[in-house]
Amino acid sequence: MFLMISTTGVPERPATDLGFLLHKHPGKAQAFSTSYGTAHVLYPEADAERCTAALLLEVDAVALVRRGRGKGRGGAPDAALAQYVNDRPYAASSLLAVALSAVFSSAMRGVCKARPELPGQLLPLCIEIPALPARGGPALVGRLFEPLGWTVTAEPVPLDTEFPQWGDSRYVRLVLEADTLTLAEALRHLYVLLPVLDDAKHYWVASDEVDKLLRAGEGWLPGHPEQKLITSRYLTRRWSLTREAMERLELVRLAEADDSEVEEIDNAVGEDSESEEKPTPLAVQRRDAIVAALRASGAARVLDLGCGQGQLVQELLRNPAFTEIVGLDVSMRALTSASRRLKLDRMGERQAARVKLLQGSLSYTDKRLQGYDAAVLSEVIEHLDLPRLPALEYAVFGAARPRTVLVTTPNVEYNVRWESLPAGHVRHGDHRFEWTREEFRGWAAGVAEQYGYEVEFAPVGPDDPEVGPPTQMAVFVTVDKKTMDKKEEVKAA
Repeated sequence: MFLMISTTGVPERPATDLGFLLHKHPGKAQAFSTSYGTAHVLYPEADAERCTAALLLEVDAVALVRRGRGKGRGGAPDAALAQYVNDRPYAASSLLAVALSAVFSSAMRGVCKARPELPGQLLPLCIEIPALPARGGPALVGRLFEPLGWTVTAEPVPLDTEFPQWGDSRYVRLVLEADTLTLAEALRHLYVLLPVLDDAKHYWVASDEVDKLLRAGEGWLPGHPEQKLITSRYLTRRWSLTREAMERLELVRLAEADDSEVEEIDNAVGEDSESEEKPTPLAVQRRDAIVAALRASGAARVLDLGCGQGQLVQELLRNPAFTEIVGLDVSMRALTSASRRLKLDRMGERQAARVKLLQGSLSYTDKRLQGYDAAVLSEVIEHLDLPRLPALEYAVFGAARPRTVLVTTPNVEYNVRWESLPAGHVRHGDHRFEWTREEFRGWAAGVAEQYGYEVEFAPVGPDDPEVGPPTQMAVFVTVDKKTMDKKEEVKAA
C-alpha cells in the first residue's frame, strides 16, 4: 500500500514544515512495526518549494490468515486460496487507515510541540493513492471528498491494459488537491473514508468504533451530505452501532445550530441512570442458537458432549421442554466445576432427576449415550487432533446415533475481524485446528453421507458478507432407511 502527501512552500513558510507537522524528519527513512506489517515513512522530495512524504505499508498478507501447525495452532492444509491471494498488500484499506493513525497520530490530533503554530495553518495539499478500492465507483469518491473541500481526480484502473474490452476494475487512482485545509483535517478525512470506500474492515468492529468515528469526524461529519452512508459503512453496517452514531451526530448538529454544548442538549438522562446494554457476548449467542435448534428439532432428551463447566447444561435446565439432560466430559475438574455451577448438592429432587453428569471420552463408544433425541458438540471438535476425529465420528454418529446432532466450531476466516487477535494465531491455545466454512461443510457432508444423516448449516453471530460468521453450526438429522435406500438407488442409476 502506498500513499503520498505533498505540499508547496512560500518564502515565509517553507514546504519542509511538513516534516514538523508529521513529526518525521525529511532527511531520514523510518520504519514502524504494526500489527499487520511494517510501515515505512520516506521523503522522495524535500526542499523549500515542495515537500512530499510517502507512507509505504508492507502488509504480511499470509500472516493475516496463516494458522500454525501442531498443538495450539491451526493446521488445515487446504485453506481457500483467496485468503492468501488478495489485494490487501497493494490496495488502500482499513489497514492503511490504522497505519496512518499509528504513524501520524500527533499530526492527526493537530499537535506539534516544536512549532505549535503550524497545525492550525491552512496548507496547499496534494494526496495521491495509486490503488484505492472504490465500491461505488469514481462518482462515490467525488461525493465523499468534494464536500470536504477537495478537488478529486479518480481514474478507474482497467482490469487489464492488454484487454480493454474487459472494462474497469473496482479500483481507482486517486488524487486529492486542496488549498485551504489543515494537515490534521486531511488525515482524519482519509482515516474515515478509506475503509468506507473499501466497504470492509480487517478487524472486529466493537462499540468503541463509534467513538473513533466521532473523534475523526469532528467538524465535518455532522454536516456531510453522505453522513448516513459513511456511518453505516464505517461501522460495517452494524445497525445498533450505526443508530448510536447517527443519534450522537444529530446531537452535535443541534448543538452547533444552537451555539451550545452537546452536554447542555443531552441532559434528559442523569449520569446515574442505567447505561445502555452491552452487546450480547458470542458465547451467549451460541447457546441461544443451540437451544433454538434443539427446540425446533422437538428433542426432549439431550446429550451435551464435552460439556465443560456446564454453561449449556444450566441453560437447558431452565427450559422444561428438555426432560433429561446429560453432560459428558473427559475432565473431572470440569465436571466438578459444572456440579458447583448447577448446585447439584442443593437441587430439588424433581430438578435433580432431569440432569446427570458423566465422565467419558468421545474417542470411544459408550452405551450410556445411546437412545437420546439429540446431542450437542459445542466448540469441541477443534480441541481434538485431526487423526482422532474419525473415532469421535463413529462414537457419536455411528454408535450413539441420536436423532439430531448439533456441531458448532469457530470459523477461522472470521479471525481477521478480531482486532486483539494477532495474525496467525487461533482463538484458544488448545485448538488443534480451526476450519474455514468450506472445510467445515466438506467434513460435515462426509460424515452425514457415511452415517445416514442430512445436514444443514446456520451462522452464529454477525454474518460478515466477506468472511462469514464468527461461529458456524451444522445441524445433522437422521435419514430413515427408506429414504436412504432411495438415495442409493438414484446413485446407482
